Amino acid sequence: MTIAFGNPDRPNSYIGKTVPRPNAEKLVQGRGRYVDDITLPRMVHVAFVRAPLAHARIIGIDAEAAKAVKGVLRVFTGADLAEVCTPWVGVLAHLKGLKSPPQHALAVDRACWVGEPVVAVVATTRAAAEEAATLVEVDYDPLPAVTDTMTALDADTPVIHPDLGDNLAFRRLHEEGDVDAALANAHKVVSARFRTARHTGVTLEPRSILVDWNPAEGQMTAYHATQAPHMMQTVLATHLDIPESRVRVICGDVGGSYGIKVHVYPDEVATAAISRVMARPVKFVADRLESFTSDIHARDHEIEAKIAVAEDGKILAIDVDDWTGIGPYSVYPRTSAIEGNQVVNLCGGPYDFANYRAQTTVVFQNKAPTCQYRAVGHPIAVAITEGLVDIAAAAIGMDPVEIRRRNMYADDAYPVTSPAKMRFEGLSHHASMNKLMEMIDYDALRADQEEARKQGKHRGIGIASFIELTNPSPFMYGIGGARISAQDGCTVRMDPDGSVVALSGVTEQGQGTEAMLSQVVAEGVGVTPDKVRIITGDTQVTPYGGGTWASRGAGIGGEAALQAARALRGSILEVAASMLQADAAKLDIRAGQVVDADSGEERMPLEELGRIVYFRGDTLPKDLPRELVQTRHFITMDYPFAFTNGVQASYLEVDTDTGVVTLLKHWCVEDCGRVINPQLVDEQIRGGIVQGLGGALYEEIHYDEDGQLLNGSMADYLVPMAGEMPDMQIGHVETPTGESELGAKGAGEAGTAGAPAAVMNAINDALRPLGAQVTEMPFTPERILRALGKIDD
Repeated sequence: MTIAFGNPDRPNSYIGKTVPRPNAEKLVQGRGRYVDDITLPRMVHVAFVRAPLAHARIIGIDAEAAKAVKGVLRVFTGADLAEVCTPWVGVLAHLKGLKSPPQHALAVDRACWVGEPVVAVVATTRAAAEEAATLVEVDYDPLPAVTDTMTALDADTPVIHPDLGDNLAFRRLHEEGDVDAALANAHKVVSARFRTARHTGVTLEPRSILVDWNPAEGQMTAYHATQAPHMMQTVLATHLDIPESRVRVICGDVGGSYGIKVHVYPDEVATAAISRVMARPVKFVADRLESFTSDIHARDHEIEAKIAVAEDGKILAIDVDDWTGIGPYSVYPRTSAIEGNQVVNLCGGPYDFANYRAQTTVVFQNKAPTCQYRAVGHPIAVAITEGLVDIAAAAIGMDPVEIRRRNMYADDAYPVTSPAKMRFEGLSHHASMNKLMEMIDYDALRADQEEARKQGKHRGIGIASFIELTNPSPFMYGIGGARISAQDGCTVRMDPDGSVVALSGVTEQGQGTEAMLSQVVAEGVGVTPDKVRIITGDTQVTPYGGGTWASRGAGIGGEAALQAARALRGSILEVAASMLQADAAKLDIRAGQVVDADSGEERMPLEELGRIVYFRGDTLPKDLPRELVQTRHFITMDYPFAFTNGVQASYLEVDTDTGVVTLLKHWCVEDCGRVINPQLVDEQIRGGIVQGLGGALYEEIHYDEDGQLLNGSMADYLVPMAGEMPDMQIGHVETPTGESELGAKGAGEAGTAGAPAAVMNAINDALRPLGAQVTEMPFTPERILRALGKIDD
């Protein structure tokens, strides 16, 4: 039976409707269950002594004073844990030339960044563990610190890992066409230097893990705030020498992730290793201060880029030279080279042009490791592309919307392959731009801008088109040898009371996975969403899957749920047909009732069918299948990724006396394929926009030349607050992917991808009459005043 998605004439169609989140009431009442809420018998706490120097040899460790603190049970060094936990190396085979040294749970011989865990103190209370940690004395021999990305490969710069030969982690050059000829023959060539500042994800719930090794059962159970439970199951099993089937990872409620919680952290692995040694539960919850030095950072890029355009505005070539620093290690197992690689893949994305050259150079530094964070590489690539397009438009005197329309892929041109060799199945750049123009009333906005200028107010309009990579296939990680699943599964069963339980490999991080899955399963089976219970995040009971990252929850997990739900529907109707002596093809399930498909006449409630199957199966034919549970898995096959697209606009005002930017309004039109729950999608986009605005205007991790973190607290690190945020208006175009019946792509990162570029272009639109331009994020008042020449460099 074909389901007409979002068809208002179908009584049980829930796709495309706003349905309340099933976990909302629990969370609002404060009844969520986070890792720190869990207390187990004989549980102990671990605190870490972290390196105070960016680069230093560990000469000796004196823990006698720490051991004397009441409640302290053990003190572990890197050498201690190395006996039970093997090191890991964060490389992927398909990223040719990527290298990284082995990394241990605790530093063994050297500390390579401020905040690297060096010693672990275990005590009966967290307070005792933290007190004792302050008493551990570590003798360090300082080593030269490498902190500047652009000089990391210079001959006179020390090599952080001598065995690797230099500080180059990875370099990739992609060339298509004849860039040099296009630059030489273009009507206009413009260039710019872009910089995106290091920042980190300040999640409401810090990183948390509680590990319980039970030697009697040979079972390790990890309660973990993670985005990828099955990945962590593999990691713990591999490096602690435990059969994978004997490691259980449980991911309950999670207070935000944004990519922060999808990586392997040495302190978390150390916690598991300590539990293995002590044979008792061990809990680690990062505090806010250590999160700044131990959570991954992101976005540390410096870029030189050029664009060549013809007289009519057609893009002839784009040339990008990206440099990024990743700290002393490539983060395992996803690697820290993926972000730079994404910059190469995504620059120029919305536009149809022939000549493209992009290089990323990834270098080691003595700073906190960087890795994937929400919208990996997208904000950098979009800022480069859209910044260049705006500068080119100004150089040839063309409206910024017009130059985009002249270069965007036609909506009927797909499938196409970009100069970066990305395959696009179907996008909607022109339809999205048209919708945006209607939403913002572009001409009226320009008139308002002109009137404001007459009054001495400097307002700007910024446009940023973007593409977003979602639904990744094994070409993301599996091809490189990483045991990170691109497929996902869902098991759906009907219980005797007619309710439905769905177990999914994708996880809930606060983004609404449970609501999305309940709608899809309700649609597929034929019950109301409130009759569906979703279970996620438990490797022992859910089908094997990749978890939540890269906007894959709806596109991959949702499709698996739909297929399993439809299979269950078929099983139910087969039993119903036998009981009712009817043709299964002429029956349907609507709102929990087996009905006549044509007339809608109710024939049997599901709870009655459940009663017969589970308790009076003797009354059914012997050869009748009556398994009311179905499992299906899904993986994309035709395209390596499902690309979404959209366009954002920012309207803002710059105070040229103070450099302060006031955001007036922000718009986003986004095409994520089939929209399952409009409210959830809109709020995901708004949340992403806020994170993008944070990177554009506020967030920046500062280090000094010795690798000391200068603003590692909420007193000094700025994040966007409600008072600074503009009204955000969201619109949609729907171009469903043909890879799945659900047609869903991803939506979680779109807002973050385009917001920084839109703000940058709006600021420069406001400053252009004054001859000023900014391209270094965040666009602080100081940087704006420098661009205006009001303060000296």
